[in-house]
Amino acid sequence: MTDAPAPKPARPAKAPKAEQTRTLILETALRLFQERGYDRTTMRAIAQEAGVSVGNAYYYFSSKEHLVQGFYDRLEAEHTAAVEPVLAGDRDLAVRIRDTLLTWLDVAEPYHPFATQFFKNAADPDSPLSPFSPESVAAREAAIAIQQRVLSGSDTKTAPELAAQLPHLMWLMQMGLVLFWVYDRSPGTERSRRLVVRTAPLVARTIALSRFRVLRPLVRQLHEVLEEFLPRTVTGAATPASTPAPRP
Repeated sequence: MTDAPAPKPARPAKAPKAEQTRTLILETALRLFQERGYDRTTMRAIAQEAGVSVGNAYYYFSSKEHLVQGFYDRLEAEHTAAVEPVLAGDRDLAVRIRDTLLTWLDVAEPYHPFATQFFKNAADPDSPLSPFSPESVAAREAAIAIQQRVLSGSDTKTAPELAAQLPHLMWLMQMGLVLFWVYDRSPGTERSRRLVVRTAPLVARTIALSRFRVLRPLVRQLHEVLEEFLPRTVTGAATPASTPAPRP
């Protein structure tokens, strides 16, 4: 009796045509941003290079800014996937902070040559490219969720008053690293990596010390400052009313 032929392995499912087209437009835009600069790249040029109609390009991305938002979302999705072994590994907070940020630098490295093209627009607080804008909410919330997992998976106890704010504060620290990285011209952005290695233990120690009673007055003051001054789009809290001027 002859053996039955082995079943053929299933072919991987192909991405839907719409997703393929969207990815093609995004990748074309990123290439043109690098070659020509963000300001000099038009939606018409992107459509022409991608081999789609201008109307089709606008169907997937309603503006050039939305293309950049697509880049933000892609970068954060890549970081979320790449950082999973870090979040499932060592419980030491300093190690988790360090390796999470180093992983971000690894993921972002291919985009470094044209990062400055975005930053001069993202630095405008009214720009939809700002990391604090409503348009950036998906990428921002994904990044803050990673910081939450960095904390919750560690063996470090934190001050209860800061439990809700710490992931947001750590994300702001990451934004500071991003700014340093944008302007870092060292080979392989080595200075950015050294900055992460040097600061991660300091940040972890500061977070750990915040729970001690002797520092509670300072923690309460920090909590009040964060509540009042962190951007509303970051904390999700209502913007506090202006403090009335003191009476003469």
